[in-house]
Amino acid sequence: MLAGKRVTVILPAYNAAKTLERTYAEIPHDIVDEVILTDDASRDETAALSERLGIHTLRHDVNKGYGANQKTCYAEAVARGADIVVMLHPDYQYSPKLVAAMASMVASGHYDVVFGSRILGNGALSGGMPLYKYIANRFLTVTENLLLGLNLSEYHTGYRAWSRKVLETLPLDRCSDDFVFDNQMIAQAAYAGFAIGEISCPTRYFDEASSINFRRSVTYGLGVLETALDYRLTRWGFKQSPLYAAPFPKA
Repeated sequence: MLAGKRVTVILPAYNAAKTLERTYAEIPHDIVDEVILTDDASRDETAALSERLGIHTLRHDVNKGYGANQKTCYAEAVARGADIVVMLHPDYQYSPKLVAAMASMVASGHYDVVFGSRILGNGALSGGMPLYKYIANRFLTVTENLLLGLNLSEYHTGYRAWSRKVLETLPLDRCSDDFVFDNQMIAQAAYAGFAIGEISCPTRYFDEASSINFRRSVTYGLGVLETALDYRLTRWGFKQSPLYAAPFPKA
């Protein structure tokens, strides 16, 4: 616990058997009350390994998608009493050791949401991020900052901490079941008026780390731009995106 708040780490997993144990070992279990993994119909031994490690494990019978996996994780964490939920990819790309720092920022009451940024501190390229992904990340982030009215260093990290209030407030069922879920959730949080903070996070790119291919990356990028544009048009009153349709709760 942190400041009397129950901390849960969620691991949305797909074919993560090669990296799960390393990820789990570095989670600061002295402050984390529970770890939850949802296996999205992996073709490897992810779920079995998760259970052997003592992780609270859920399974999808069919592959539902990255966004749907997170929806299951968040719903389970809230149902089991989490006050702070840290979403961490189990592919060992992000440092689990920063869970405590990110959860502390939420526990302080200063932030409702905290992102582990690969861009702050210039660690992305040195950690092995492909140059084309770095350039796309920077372009999309600049565009999103302009359209969402925020000043974040990146929107595409897979390392995020959320307060229980955020997870109980946002209508996540309106978000995609695919990769663009991440950005739609951020846009909803911004629309609701939640306070968003960031922390620098080193990253690792290696063969076992999960990564979407170029075609899926293009699809994701177009979805990100559509999400940001819908946000701005809705703010201006020119469109009513389903993501923010009334009744939409506010922070």
